[in-house]
Amino acid sequence: MAELETTVIVGSGPAGWTAAIYAARANLKPRVLAGDGFTRDRFPGGQLMFTSEVENYPGFIHGVSGQKMMGMMQQQAERFGTRVETSFVSKLDLSRRPFVIHAGDELNSTQTTIEAHSIIICTGASANYLGLESEKKYENQGVSACAVCDGALPRFRDQPLVVVGGGDTAVEEATYLTKFSPEVYLVHRRDALRASKIMAQRAMENPKIKMVWNSVVEEVLGNDTDGVTGVRVKDIKNQTTQHIACRGMFAAIGHTPNTGFLRGQVRLDAKGYIELTDPSRSLTSVQGVFAAGDCADAVYRQAITAAGMGCKAAIDAERWLAAEGIH
Repeated sequence: MAELETTVIVGSGPAGWTAAIYAARANLKPRVLAGDGFTRDRFPGGQLMFTSEVENYPGFIHGVSGQKMMGMMQQQAERFGTRVETSFVSKLDLSRRPFVIHAGDELNSTQTTIEAHSIIICTGASANYLGLESEKKYENQGVSACAVCDGALPRFRDQPLVVVGGGDTAVEEATYLTKFSPEVYLVHRRDALRASKIMAQRAMENPKIKMVWNSVVEEVLGNDTDGVTGVRVKDIKNQTTQHIACRGMFAAIGHTPNTGFLRGQVRLDAKGYIELTDPSRSLTSVQGVFAAGDCADAVYRQAITAAGMGCKAAIDAERWLAAEGIH
């Protein structure tokens, strides 16, 4: 027989833990399905578990590691009675109430069926990387997928940097990095940017941004002491290679929201992000199902905005449950 819960929170990044804190304090007795760690996108704590230092979250004067921050948030949620388990949601049935959740821990071969009056989805989005072994080797040692998150770190200040991509995100990342770097190389596989005209024009007119056209990164170069020291780039037209000395490489080729298990259950946009029925709130296309964080945010994707959305989702869930007469 399935266990019945008032509120289940799926995901355990800043959005999930903040939702849990608020839901627990509202006596909703939340149960967090934190992920089973079987793959990177299912890791308890979300993407911040792979971030070495967070300097832009209020309250941490000297910065904090992503792992420590997520641990502190979890402890705060548990302090108010949140129950946490390492489970990954593989399937939902939102066509009936209570909702049915199929979850399990693939690493330990366990499966659970849970019923819930309300669900808060906080599964985040995964940054797309190039898929190079060398890229993986130097992650958090000069390889990043978020300039706003990491660009101001001492490692990157006053150093040449590389951004890979050609869309608005890549141009935004490159432009942002020029605040700290004397030169930013923008590596793009085509001979023209895919970014909007105004964004492309800004990049072309910025003297600190150096365009590397028709090129792809073949290898991230570095060592165990210094981390990234450069990249090897290949021109896909003439097959020549060049070495670009740099202290960081930023992949800016988009994100993939972790919402595959929601297809056919709630309304998603063309890129897979959860559509909110009211941009100022957390309501999804299914009453009683709420969303927060990067799985519903294709624009900001910051820890602080995710936490704010988690707060809204818990409050929305509390008010909805009260209106439904569910305690």
